[in-house]
Amino acid sequence: MVAHRFRQIPSVAWWVRLLLVCLWCPIVPAKEAEPVDLFTAGAGGYVMYRIPGIAVTGRGTMLVYCEARAGQGDWTPQDVLLRRSIDGGRTWSEPRQMAKAPPDLKPNPAGLKQKLSTADVAAGKFTAHNAVAIPDLEPGVVHFLYHIEYARVFYLRSSDDGETWSPPREITAVIEGFRDRYPWLVVGNGCGHAIQLARGPHRGRLVIPLWLSLGTGGHAHRPSDLAVIYSDDRGETWQRGDFIARNGGQSASGDEIVNPNETTVVELSDGRVLANIRSESRRNRRLLSISADGATGWSKPEFHEQLLEPVCMGSMARLADGGLLFANPDNLLVKGKEGKPGQNRDRRNLTIKLSRDDGKTWPVSQVVEAGPSGYSDLAVGPDGTIHCFFERGDVKTNYFHPTALSLACFGLMWLTETKGAPKAGEP
Repeated sequence: MVAHRFRQIPSVAWWVRLLLVCLWCPIVPAKEAEPVDLFTAGAGGYVMYRIPGIAVTGRGTMLVYCEARAGQGDWTPQDVLLRRSIDGGRTWSEPRQMAKAPPDLKPNPAGLKQKLSTADVAAGKFTAHNAVAIPDLEPGVVHFLYHIEYARVFYLRSSDDGETWSPPREITAVIEGFRDRYPWLVVGNGCGHAIQLARGPHRGRLVIPLWLSLGTGGHAHRPSDLAVIYSDDRGETWQRGDFIARNGGQSASGDEIVNPNETTVVELSDGRVLANIRSESRRNRRLLSISADGATGWSKPEFHEQLLEPVCMGSMARLADGGLLFANPDNLLVKGKEGKPGQNRDRRNLTIKLSRDDGKTWPVSQVVEAGPSGYSDLAVGPDGTIHCFFERGDVKTNYFHPTALSLACFGLMWLTETKGAPKAGEP
């Protein structure tokens, strides 16, 4: 006798919701629509909003999240806020506070030493930061992580596309395990979103890059090394992977690697994982490294000449047809002049690049925001729409102060128009 397995028939409510999404969702635009501001500096009682992240679930639910800051620095008291849309970005929920301070919270000693941390649980002051989200392969499930005081990390889970969430659960112990190889005092996730592997023997694995710092250098974020944590049981338990890049190490070409930090990862067509790494190296180019399983055996990082590094977070995403997207400020000038090797460059000219060969070459690009623009995150919806959630605004003395976090949505046709391709002889 053969046992038959039947797939569960979706409820009437599910079909109604799907119909509404289909009616409300716009047709994938050929050209970019005017970006929409979802968080505006000064609104909601916050001085500014920074560090954008975006995730789109398999059902098309959009989640955007960020740091809501009471001041202008990374260590200022700040919350992690999230907004949700179930109609393709036509309407959005009110911001929801995701991070909670643990009752035993203490200021980070590295931050205290440099007079950066002002953590005070009794007064409700603490730094919540570096949030990442991961839509799961299982419909409805979303994973979410954030850090507190650059010292502790917490995990939440949703089973209804981010409408409700589990209480935060601390998973700092997995990161403490790195101390036998690196006595870190400061830690943060890679920013933006993280990934779940969808193919190969490690299908279902959650992969999150994170940077670790001794906290003795500038802003208590330097020097820094880059590693990864992962989960093979949908977030129930977490394990530490290998280091991806080390400060003072050498690239594949023999150039010194300086302070590798905020990193984005993407799954390649054959199931391997590509890490795209920010650093302060003299080459001012992005570093790329590959792992067969997203956790161990990372290749020696190599600089990619086509991917400029103004020293700013970047983001990657994978298209359904296998193409890779990369976004960051594509600029190496400082106030219109050539910068010094390893120096921070002006954060402007946010550009999206496209690769059709797993990141070996990036022949197509389009500018999303030519003016001041900084951190960004990318996501691709189930209908093929590309979403870019990014910082834009004013540049002030040696620091980027976004006036808004904005969402741009566009189709692949806009990205691949003739004007976006380089001319003969250009990289």
